[in-house]
Amino acid sequence: MRPRICRNRDDRFSLTRATFFLWAIMSVTAFGMVSKGHANVLTEVFKRVHPSVVVVQTEHLAPMGEQSGLPASMAGVGSGVLISKDGMVLTASHVVHSADRIVVKFKNEEEIPARVVSSERFADVALLQLERMPKEAVVAHLGDSDQVEVGDQVFVVGAPVGMSYTLTVGHISARRAPQDLTMGFSRVEMFQTDAAINVGNSGGPMFNMEGSVIGIVSHIISKSGGFEGLGFAITMESAKRLLLDQPPFWTGIEGVLLTGPLAAAFNLPQSAGLLVQRVANDSPASRLGLRAGSIVATIDGKPLLIGGDIVLQVQGIPLIGDLSSYTLIRERVGRLRVGDIMTVRVLREGETHELRLPISR
Repeated sequence: MRPRICRNRDDRFSLTRATFFLWAIMSVTAFGMVSKGHANVLTEVFKRVHPSVVVVQTEHLAPMGEQSGLPASMAGVGSGVLISKDGMVLTASHVVHSADRIVVKFKNEEEIPARVVSSERFADVALLQLERMPKEAVVAHLGDSDQVEVGDQVFVVGAPVGMSYTLTVGHISARRAPQDLTMGFSRVEMFQTDAAINVGNSGGPMFNMEGSVIGIVSHIISKSGGFEGLGFAITMESAKRLLLDQPPFWTGIEGVLLTGPLAAAFNLPQSAGLLVQRVANDSPASRLGLRAGSIVATIDGKPLLIGGDIVLQVQGIPLIGDLSSYTLIRERVGRLRVGDIMTVRVLREGETHELRLPISR
């Protein structure tokens, strides 16, 4: 006689419950395997690409020390990424644009001086040239940011608050077209991300999960100034277009655009001008003889350095207070060749002067 299988209600409930628990255990196990596998992939990609990431250390002279009234050396730190075998490094413009000295530090602690080759203030990207290549250099692969979609997972490597080679992971939260941007970044497309970004991350690479650089970290929008705000990175295609596909352009000037009532208050003979705040050593602006501000003043609640030159024209093109004049000036200066003359008209101590510089490199 075959044994009879009893399938009463309790038995069915017990069987269903057992099946549910078995399914739950298998699901948790499977999820753990996927998560662990995903983590392993990220670990391997990080090991492969992080030697291409660098720490960018800068120095510049502040106009006056807080106590002595004498010029004081100010240090800065950012991040960057090595992109070529001849020593080109991508970083953020605001990290290096007006720096008097730049040193790039690699994973092996090797420190190499660098100079700015090209810098786009309106896009916050810059290109550095190392004095020499480091030992055992690892060059990053530049990806196609046009193929990136909202929701893609990404990771950032940099030096937040000076803590070098820190990895943070997140997603592409949005693609921001130029007309959607704020804070003056009107010429480039940016990625918005929820990956943690802090001071010191600026200029560092944003990688996709294959290890290709798809963006350069720019800034955050945060009420507290911490990472809990919105993070932004310039897309790699924008960086390529501005720094690699066009002639190099770097002035070494950090300035404030004067328009409207401010232009009238400074007695400008035209609608706009650039009040020079800082001039980087050995920059075209320095060789031209431009003078930076030296007196700290507060205007409309913002500290400004006054007493320096106010740029009125470059190559005969007047500053008119919008992006069109900057674009035209960039194109005109970008066409200058060795032996050509760069001309800049400035307002200095109430008088206009024309400064001239033969292009030597």
